[in-house]
Amino acid sequence: MYSFKELVADFANKFASQHFPKVPGSLYEPCDYFLSIGGKRIRPILCLMGNELFDSIQPEAYDVAIAIELFHNFTLIHDDIMDDASLRRGLETVHVKYNPSTALLAGDVMLIKSYEYIHKVGGNHIHKILQLFNKTAKEVCEGQQLDMDFEKQQNVSLNEYIKMITLKTSVLLAASLEMGAVLGGAGEGNCNHLYEFGKNLGIAFQIQDDYLDAFGDPKKFGKEVGGDIKQNKKTFLLLHALEVASPSQKLQLEKLMAENPANKIEQVLEIYTSCKVNEWANTLKEQYLQTALEHLESIAVVASRKAPLKELADYLIQREV
Repeated sequence: MYSFKELVADFANKFASQHFPKVPGSLYEPCDYFLSIGGKRIRPILCLMGNELFDSIQPEAYDVAIAIELFHNFTLIHDDIMDDASLRRGLETVHVKYNPSTALLAGDVMLIKSYEYIHKVGGNHIHKILQLFNKTAKEVCEGQQLDMDFEKQQNVSLNEYIKMITLKTSVLLAASLEMGAVLGGAGEGNCNHLYEFGKNLGIAFQIQDDYLDAFGDPKKFGKEVGGDIKQNKKTFLLLHALEVASPSQKLQLEKLMAENPANKIEQVLEIYTSCKVNEWANTLKEQYLQTALEHLESIAVVASRKAPLKELADYLIQREV
């Protein structure tokens, strides 16, 4: 079996092939540019790992993995437009480097290309793969819309936020694993457990991401902490703080969000610490992680085949941070 790092290198080699024609360059150059920015490629690797959990990696798994990565990049191009983001991984976003109309078309054609790779799947698997891919694509769009809706809502419950994160982030991780498992011949019960593993791991990952944005070490996290606080993002931490804060603390939080003073991050973190939001977030993260690992344990394959997924879970959650 391959390690996570070996699969990353293997997929990078496969994904480096030319996905788009050269003409018209005004459409396809932006696609190539955005893919060249790179990324962790976690979702396609999950597809390969889901496949290898039950069988040696099938050639079709690489086609589905490429489709997943193209779909994910399509969502990022469109997300950048909706968020009016100027940078992606330190480089200009497509709508800034080119223009918004071209960015929309580049995202659209990337989505279409992902379906071309899906349709390379043959035999009995194509119906299940296409059904799951379509269901997931729709859910990701629903999650993005909820995320935008929440920006305008005064009150968002923790359950509503978890639902949004599940749709926007977790279902694609879960479906990537399951699509690989389907190609490996996994039965319905094993597929369900693997899907739940990916879904719960994705939620734990988002909790960890929210936590690190507020409390992480900038050297390890790779960016300045407090970005979510600056933008008044409704994160796990903020929503819980608003639930458990005293009336005076809640009033102070709302005032800080409205006025955005220079020392806003420090003041918000003081309230978070006083309310023990950091401890709560770590406990909640561990709950979702343990649920994920329980589903992984329930999959009916030998334990040694599950080891790479356990290692990946530790890597994604960064439990030492």
